[in-house]
Amino acid sequence: MMRSLWTSASGMYAQQLNIDTISNNLANVNTISFKKSRAEFEDLMYQSMKIAGSPTGDNGQVPTPVQVGMGVRPASAHKFFTQGDFQNTTNPLDFAIEGEGFFQVEVNGELRYTRAGAFKLDKDGTVVTSNGYKLQPEFVVPQNTKSITLGEKGRLVALDSQGNELAAADIPLYSFINPAGLDPLGRNIYAQTQASGDAVENVAGENGTGTLAQGFLEMSNVKIVDEMVNMIVGQRAYEMNSKSIQTSDSMLKLASQLKS
Repeated sequence: MMRSLWTSASGMYAQQLNIDTISNNLANVNTISFKKSRAEFEDLMYQSMKIAGSPTGDNGQVPTPVQVGMGVRPASAHKFFTQGDFQNTTNPLDFAIEGEGFFQVEVNGELRYTRAGAFKLDKDGTVVTSNGYKLQPEFVVPQNTKSITLGEKGRLVALDSQGNELAAADIPLYSFINPAGLDPLGRNIYAQTQASGDAVENVAGENGTGTLAQGFLEMSNVKIVDEMVNMIVGQRAYEMNSKSIQTSDSMLKLASQLKS
């Protein structure tokens, strides 16, 4: 059987994953703090018909090899943590990270990380995410609070109507040596992995981490035009691989019709 059939099939599978990745990026174009992904691929093993450097009959050497590739496979879906655009919301519980870093939240007793700063208050006045995950360190807003302020260094303060401080906490930011190695769990939450390295606690604005902005949200870093161009390229690559299968099928058909 012609190896081009399997080679082209691997190309179609690869482009299918590529389109799936692009579609997910486009679906999350309005998701708070969403970070786009890029499907990356690598070539498969090669079948060597002639090895470079092998001796020839006249005491020479083969200058270049004769090798036939066996196709392609996915290598990674790389996530890019570039800064997204900011949206001014004027909501005092909306926090945006200007630069690198993550908030730490508690999810079912486990420490997780997020850049989505759309926080809210639960029935006890605790600052939580949209899914009820508590911001760490835990901060409870007293009932007679009239305003909440957040400094760029992460100082979170609840004030009464006279401007007196009722409660305060320092909100740190956490950094990773390889944020692309974090495990995306959905719901704008990431989990630490061996690939990401350990979370390093920092004061906002120090050690390379960003500062905090109150009343703003970081939006998705997906660029629609880029994704549409990538989708066109992926679609055409899928079509060309399908044409290769059709060509191989036509060649096999011709071979099967040969008569002695």
